[in-house]
Amino acid sequence: MTHTYTITGMTCNGCKSSVEQALSKVDNIETVAVDLEQSEAKLTMSEHVSEAVLQQALPEKYTISEKKHTNVFASVSHTNEANKSELLQLFPLFLIFGYLIVASVLLHINPWNLEAFMLDFMGLFYIVFSFFKLLDLKGFPESFKMYDPLAKAIPAYGWIYPFIEVTLGLLFLMRIQIPLALIATLVVLGITTFGVTKTLLDKKSIQCACLGTALKLPMTKATFIENTVMIIMAVIMLIKTYN
Repeated sequence: MTHTYTITGMTCNGCKSSVEQALSKVDNIETVAVDLEQSEAKLTMSEHVSEAVLQQALPEKYTISEKKHTNVFASVSHTNEANKSELLQLFPLFLIFGYLIVASVLLHINPWNLEAFMLDFMGLFYIVFSFFKLLDLKGFPESFKMYDPLAKAIPAYGWIYPFIEVTLGLLFLMRIQIPLALIATLVVLGITTFGVTKTLLDKKSIQCACLGTALKLPMTKATFIENTVMIIMAVIMLIKTYN
């Protein structure tokens, strides 16, 4: 008999291997097939193995739950619960964004300076987001290349990406080579946004690496909006710079 399970907490191929190895050691498990992008595992069993036993076999960072078919009447309730869960997972991202906006506003509220606000917001954005990526520099590239096309094609790009963010953040905050930093923002975030858009259109269930691997965030429209805001600011500033 084959059962399909949802597994949360996987961020890279290393996680996939760890889950496959752990589940393969469970008695009565014949085959294990893990799909990292869908966060799923298909287990073929000679005898039924309880969910509790499977959970016990996995490291603490992973959570396993069996996928069950729901009837039409239960589907609405299930969707609402999923939406609530997604919002809770995204709370750290919203909180950080809120702090960045408030800090940038307070720095330039008296007198109000829109251009300075945008430059400081972009600078703080890069510095803060790079901090979370650098917390797990080993795990970040694996997660990042799951949706960024350039990181997928050139693995080394995933390793240097956090340092690119640090550099761009410093350039914005110190007002050094602003046009260059703006163009780099359009290129770097443009590539990532393309990958995010493709992932969302394909309806793939993967984790977002925007805050590294320290915080487990799902890939959602919020990730797309976050990048788009930065791209719009960069376009506005470039127009102002060359007009």
